[in-house]
Amino acid sequence: MTASAELRGDELIARRRLPADPERVWDAFTSPASIAAFWGGSHATVPPESVTVDLRPGGEFALDTRAPDGATRRLRFVYVSIAAPRELVFDEPVTGLRTTVTVQPADDGTDLTVHQRRLPPELRITQAADGLASILDALATHLQHREATPEWRTS
Repeated sequence: MTASAELRGDELIARRRLPADPERVWDAFTSPASIAAFWGGSHATVPPESVTVDLRPGGEFALDTRAPDGATRRLRFVYVSIAAPRELVFDEPVTGLRTTVTVQPADDGTDLTVHQRRLPPELRITQAADGLASILDALATHLQHREATPEWRTS
């Protein structure tokens, strides 16, 4: 299964069934090493040393994305609410974009929904939807890799 993403006016909604329990999915969204492993999707890389997480309402997380041409962009978000391991809400302070990450148990893993609201006009395009879907697919790959790698081999 791959992620699906749908644009609706100033909203973008992406969904993906993931091969992991909700706690592992939650950890992936809140651990700097995991964020670096999947956040760029198929269109960018994230240097692990660039990721910072202050997991509390009002706290920030930030990261650098590096495009294939070498261009780097700093992304910064502020946590609005945290309800581990079910829901994470954060805003991008420059544009006002609000992202809600919802994690729900499913029979064979976890159903993940990423709902972005107040998309700025430049992100109301198919490329943005495809980019978000590729991030969720990269997350699935990351979770499968982590499952296949014994914990003692990842340190």
